[in-house]
Amino acid sequence: MIKLHGMPLSNYYNVVKAIMLEKEIPFEEVNVKPNQESEYLSKSPMGKVPCMETTAGFLTETSVMLEYIEDLCVGESLYPTDAFNKAKCRELLRYLELYIELPARRLYGDVFFGRPASDAEKATVKKLLEKGFSALGRIAKFEPYFAGAELTYVDFYAFFGLSPVFGVCKKVWTWDAMNEITGIKPLFDLMNERDSVSQVKADQASNT
Repeated sequence: MIKLHGMPLSNYYNVVKAIMLEKEIPFEEVNVKPNQESEYLSKSPMGKVPCMETTAGFLTETSVMLEYIEDLCVGESLYPTDAFNKAKCRELLRYLELYIELPARRLYGDVFFGRPASDAEKATVKKLLEKGFSALGRIAKFEPYFAGAELTYVDFYAFFGLSPVFGVCKKVWTWDAMNEITGIKPLFDLMNERDSVSQVKADQASNT
């Protein structure tokens, strides 16, 4: 059985967990925080979470785990069938990661851990996020899902990846990005209806 190492407070951990629940893939959760202990580094070389333990060995990085889950061919695919639209999903995943989640992460210390950021840093991140959301809006479809009419990996990644980003936007700039950016709020409402997402959120709430 697959073992998923990590913690419910990690948005990346929750992406993988929700998708495995959605596809009804049996797995065991191993609660662990990011750390630099030698025992954990033998599983996750950067000491990050999540880390996936398979019968063949360990996997790290969320995007890699999603590809592994897809290649298991369990349940219905969460990718479009044709090559171009599958590539567009991967493009959306990269935009979410590189141009929105990673810039916002520069202020997670300020917002979530009490480590104040400078006004200059906040201004820089705001510009990056505005540019990132604008670019994302040019390739996202929201019909009603990110990549079109069908649910894909992108929607799970966006739901859990954007949630802390919106927290940053609201606390630092009183910017209600979730409601102001076209298509996001209806998508989040749809995702909140899914049993897999509800279970992950409940587990997350019980661990806060």
